[in-house]
Amino acid sequence: MFESRHIRTFHEVVRTGSYSAAARALGYTQPAITQQMKALERTVGTPLFLRSGRRMRLTEAGEAFARHASAILDGMDAAQQQMAAFTRLHAGRVRMCAFPSAGATLVPEALAQLAAGHPGVQVVLQEGEPPESLQRVAQGTCDITLAFTYPGLREQVPDGLVRIPLMEDQLTVLLPVGHPLARRRAVRLTELADERWIAGCPRCRTNLLHECAELGFVPDIAFTTDDNLVVQSLVAEGLGVAMTPALVLPFLVRRGVVGRPLEPAARRQVSAYVLREHLEVPATALVLERLREAASNRVGC
Repeated sequence: MFESRHIRTFHEVVRTGSYSAAARALGYTQPAITQQMKALERTVGTPLFLRSGRRMRLTEAGEAFARHASAILDGMDAAQQQMAAFTRLHAGRVRMCAFPSAGATLVPEALAQLAAGHPGVQVVLQEGEPPESLQRVAQGTCDITLAFTYPGLREQVPDGLVRIPLMEDQLTVLLPVGHPLARRRAVRLTELADERWIAGCPRCRTNLLHECAELGFVPDIAFTTDDNLVVQSLVAEGLGVAMTPALVLPFLVRRGVVGRPLEPAARRQVSAYVLREHLEVPATALVLERLREAASNRVGC
């Protein structure tokens, strides 16, 4: 196994033409240069230099090694520069998976802050819902995933993942503007026991059934869809009401729909998940910090 310092010293001897000149250039003593070159020749297994008067002449093996040494040193320098770019956050790539409402709110704000301060850090976006999105981190197909969970839901987190809480997302009810409760500042779930419901993703449907069961009724689920725009359209047409997180409200686009918080308040927990060792990767740690900042801006909104 070659030592990098021996390769650099060899390259300097070739460049300057003598042990003494290489010693002056590198700040070593001449005996130290001699010892390094002897050690390198033992590693190679053949002489690399022949003395010609006061100068050193390369053997045939030495000439071949010199060509490799230049390539090795160039590669080492390039690697050091690239590693420095990563650690100084001039470069880097982070694969992030987010559920739709986080992808439409937290993620753009975090990426805008990231681009302003560290334009060399690239984020590759994926979309996915828990628990499948958690498996992506465990399997190495993404570096960070944003996921949500509800009180009472037992989350099966794969081994090796670290949960980083970001925010609590208050649950609201979407109502058509003509609904008798639309003028209220907040709505009790029991007041909607006789309504028809539009349910969302499987995890959200499970929570809806759980919340209603706690209050003694079973919701009449007329439609199910993961598409937020479809949910809004169905509510606007008076086909039902829907429970939705507050993160959805900023992109409420249908004029015939209003959102009202539940009373008493119900919330889901939004968190980031990463492999423990990825917390030490500078680019990943930076993206997590920007996500925390974006989430903190929405607390209480």
